[in-house]
Amino acid sequence: MPEILRIRGFRFFFFSREGQEPRHVHVEQAERYAKFWLEPIELVESRGFRSAELSELHSLIAEHCDEFIVAWDEHFSQ
Repeated sequence: MPEILRIRGFRFFFFSREGQEPRHVHVEQAERYAKFWLEPIELVESRGFRSAELSELHSLIAEHCDEFIVAWDEHFSQ
């Protein structure tokens, strides 16, 4: 489960065996979870996050999207 970024208490990661799905990132904080596609950035699934937090996550993903894509491509091209 490669972790890509930890910021503001959020942990951004993907699972090692997800290469068949479009590029995406998972986010956890305590017992809360969300999954976002990266191109375009779109919420796929969420449990426990409020709408304001999901907006914050969307902004953080937009800010770090290139980093997430590079990490995804490096991991799944191996």
